[in-house]
Formats: sequence, C-alpha cells, structure tokens
Amino acid sequence: MSGIIGVVQFDGQPLDRGLLQQLTNFLAFRGPDAQRIWTNHNVGFGHTLFKTTDESERDCQPLTLDGKAWIVADGRIDAREDLFTALKAAGEADLERSDCADAELILRAYRCWGPNCVERLLGDFAFGIWDNSRQQLFCARDHMGVKPFYYAQVGSSVIFSNTLDCIRRHPLVSDGLNDSAIADFLLFGFNQNSATTAFAGIQRMPPGHCALWSRSGLQLNRYWSIPIDEPLFYRRSRDYIDQFDELLRKCVADRLRRNQVWVFMSGGLDSAALAATAQELMGRQYAQFDIRALTKIDSFLPEEARYAQTTADYLRLPIIYHNWTDGTDPSWEQVSFSTPEPAEHAWVSPAENKFWRGLACSRVFLYGEGPDNALHCDWAPYLSRLLSQRKYGLFARSVFSALISERRPPFCGRLSRTFSRLFFHKAAQTAYPECLNRELESRLRLRETWNETPSAQTIVHPWRPRAYASLLSPLWQTTFEALDAGATKAPYEMRYPFVDIRMLRFLLSLPALPWCRSKRLLRIAMTGRLPKPILHRKKTGIDQHLVFKYIERLCRLPLKPAIDLHVYVNTDRLPQAGSPNASEINLRVRSLNHWLQHSRPSQHNAPRQNEEILCDRSV
Repeated sequence: MSGIIGVVQFDGQPLDRGLLQQLTNFLAFRGPDAQRIWTNHNVGFGHTLFKTTDESERDCQPLTLDGKAWIVADGRIDAREDLFTALKAAGEADLERSDCADAELILRAYRCWGPNCVERLLGDFAFGIWDNSRQQLFCARDHMGVKPFYYAQVGSSVIFSNTLDCIRRHPLVSDGLNDSAIADFLLFGFNQNSATTAFAGIQRMPPGHCALWSRSGLQLNRYWSIPIDEPLFYRRSRDYIDQFDELLRKCVADRLRRNQVWVFMSGGLDSAALAATAQELMGRQYAQFDIRALTKIDSFLPEEARYAQTTADYLRLPIIYHNWTDGTDPSWEQVSFSTPEPAEHAWVSPAENKFWRGLACSRVFLYGEGPDNALHCDWAPYLSRLLSQRKYGLFARSVFSALISERRPPFCGRLSRTFSRLFFHKAAQTAYPECLNRELESRLRLRETWNETPSAQTIVHPWRPRAYASLLSPLWQTTFEALDAGATKAPYEMRYPFVDIRMLRFLLSLPALPWCRSKRLLRIAMTGRLPKPILHRKKTGIDQHLVFKYIERLCRLPLKPAIDLHVYVNTDRLPQAGSPNASEINLRVRSLNHWLQHSRPSQHNAPRQNEEILCDRSV
C-alpha cells in the first residue's frame, strides 16, 4: 500500500519541487517507513514506503538502475522465481539477488521487454516508469484492479497516483464533478464505468490496462482480459483436488512473504480455507510466526461469530471480533468526515476508519473474496453444452455425481423457486428512483440506462456464463478501493489469494457439476483441515427486514440539502419511509448529500522535515 505520486510536464516546463514534496507528504499515511522524492527538470516522482514483505526491507524508491529509466510503484510481484529466471534468460546478467524488491523486478522487466513487460508480471501492482531516453511515461495497473491507479491530464501535464485525494491537491486539477458517475451511484450504489471517477478531471486506469504518454498524447491499451478456456476433464477426481491444492498454496504463499498476517475471517468456508493454508505455510517457513483472525459481526447474521469461533478453536488461532453495526450514530450526517467518492456505506466510515487505525497489530490481511463468483454453479449451460457437443457420457456422469454428492438433482432449487413465483407475489424489485433530477435524467438518458442494465454485460462464456460475467463487474473495483488505505487511511494492506488470475482461470475451467455445486471443490479439498461444521455449513441469507429497519434508523434526521444536491435529486420526490426501496434510495441520497458537503479539498499536510536522501541504484 505504499504511496505513489508522479508528475510529468510534457511542455518541458520545470517541475515545482516544493509542490511534489507537499503531494508526497500527503501520502505519509500510506507509507510511514520512508519517504523520498526525485525530480529531473520537468519530471518528478514521490514515494512513501510501507514494508509488507521480507523483500521490501531492500525497497528504495523512486528507483533507477541505469539513470535512464525511473520507477515509482505500489506493487507485489508473484511467481518471483519464474520471473527471475526469465529475466536472467533475457540478459539481466547483473541480477544477483532473487529476493530483490518488487519495484526492481518491474523495472528490470521493462528494461527487457518494454511496455510488453506487463504480459510477464503476476501480482497486484500500480506503477509509473519514466523512460528518459524515449521521453515517455509508461504506467500500468494489475489484472483485476486490486491496486488503485488514478490520473489527470491537464494540458501538457500528467499527474498520477494510487490515491484519488492526492491528485485532487494538485492546483491544476479541477474539482468539477462527473455527473454520470454521481448518477450511477444514485441508481446502482457504485460507478458503472471503470475508467472514470466522481470527478470530471480525474480518470481511473481500468484493470488490466496500461498507458503510454508522450508529447504526441496518450495511448491506453488493454493488455489482459479473463480468458475463456475449455473445461478441464480429468479421469481422476483427485486430479482436480490436487491441482486446486497446489494453486491455493502458491496463491497464499505469494501473498504472505512475512512471518505475520491476519485473516479477515468470516464464519464461512472461503476465509477459513485461507487461514488453514496460511498457517500450514508459515509453520514450514518460519520458526516463529504470528497468525490471527479478525471477524466482523452484526445483528443481521447472528451465527457468524459462532462459526468463526469454531474455526479459530480448530486451528488454535487468536481471534478478535468487531461489531461494525454496534453503536451506530443515527446523527452521522452531522459528523464531519469525508470519503474519496460517494460511498453507499458512508455512515459507518468514521467508526470503521477509527477501528482500522487502532488495529496496529498487523500490516497484512488475507481476504477470502472470490469463490462465490468463480464457483457459481452454471449447471444449465454446462449440461446444455455437453449435449450440443454430444458428450453424453460426461453428461450422465455429471448428473450422477451431483445426485450422489447432495442426493438431489441440480435443478431442484430452480424448480422450487419457479413454483413459488407462480403462486406467490414476486419479491419487490428495486424500482427506478423517481426523485432524480429530470434535467439530469433526460441529459444522461438514465431511464434507458436503468432498463438496459440487466443485459448490459455481454455473457460470452459458453460453459460458465454467470461466473464469468460476475468477475467483469465494476463492483470489484469498488470493493477493493473501499478496503484500500486511500479510503480507510489505515496502515494495512488487504490481499486476495482467490482473486489471483491463476486461481480464477482454474476455477472457471472446472466442470460446473459436481465441483461448483455448493463449492464441492473447496469442501473436499479442506476435509481434515477444517472442522466439519464449517465444511457442511449452508449459505446463510440475511434478514432483509432487519436491514431495512436499520437503514430507516439512519435516515431519521431532517435532510439538510447541500447547495448542489438539487443538480442530482429533487428532494420533494424522495420516497416516504416504508414504501418499496425507500430505505435504499434515501440512504444513497443522504450519503451523496454528506459527500457534497464535505468533499472539498482540505489543507495540504505540512511538509516533513529532513527529507530522506534519494536512493540511486545507477550502474
């Protein structure tokens, strides 16, 4: 989670070193271990270091190897031994240490393969490289967008950072809002465009993209998208388990690389699998290590704590409980706080951020997000595909295995839901919010957007369409950024082993039956490594009535509109409490209203004294 900032003025005007220092100072919360800047006439980079791996002890940025190219990066490179071997084969003869810092590996990859280096990198990263000989800026963001990357291009100047609020502090960057992003928030709860932010002058680099700036302009290219692989048909069931086991260990090991880690552990199977795997790996590598669990609880899922405790007892892990809904302040709208962009759960931000800042026990957390999406059981298209390809033996074996594993046909649940819809009123669907400003609605064609949303994602995967489509959602970006230090201002880094692209490709290649049904793959793989109540636990739903009552409590105060709320909302048409979807839209409006009142730039942090000497690795 190290902080990065870069400024390039392609008109050749000298850079304001004092301004770069101020922007870097602002990023001190991201990197308390070291702070450095580098300038070269019209180019400047700033970096604040946060040590989260054993190799980061040798990290020293901004970094150069030859005085020709400089890098500033927030990144963790995985499969390091493979990359190290490839670099040596490509001519990096002076690469002596396989445990060198991640930024050095990226810079060496760029030196070997230029912008195509991103095709050789695995991991989570956001970086910028200034190539002085070519007078160009090359930047990239990781495949799934775990690391944030924002940029603004104002005239001939380019400003980039992994922190939105940092870019906003540059005097050239406008505070004008992006109406489309604000409208998306009101309609869906998050921005549907992965290339934009809530500010018209600040863009996001989409996941899996890289950018090349020069005097001739910007080239933005996609270097990766989730591939569509053929299903894996193994003769032995054990082969699926063994391959998953090997992958899980690799993905977790790449995200450890130190002797201390916490697991963001719910009472479910996914995070428990990460905890068990991390404990095994750390026990092999370190004589002494520290692994603990953190469980968030609330009144909506009262059994979560009991299941989490069962796992913690089985693995003998210390566990901390955090009730994120406890003590919620109904007068949260009167509290002064800010979020980088409008946030659907803004009301909980002050308490959450205070909790995370006070939890100084670990720098790295593992998060179990991923299997719910990648193991979605697309049994119908899978079986249909088998029939269309006349693979009758596989069809019969798949259905038979599903019957044996759960003693009911895979389509039983769908039939029961269809039956219910025929005889009972359909559950209230989210209605279009009629309170939106009519001019905004007409100008942005919001009703058309609303109606097109269910079919907006082109489902192209022939075997696993829903699983594949769910991994393309911009909601992933929102989720990653909500837990990033740019939002929490807390000194920790969240890592997602199941979102590793090697793992995702494997999970998407699994036959839906039997391996995806009820996460059968994980349940078998973790047998003997997790307690039986966790292995056999069924998915638990949330009592929506309790949620709506809770939200209504957060919307009791009279709304005091911000001066520009009317641009987006007609407050006279806000839905009345108790009407369908009233709680959801009212909370979004209030969250937006609070953000409009508190989103203006604050004063820059005071510059640090005694700036550290720049580390130059010139050869």
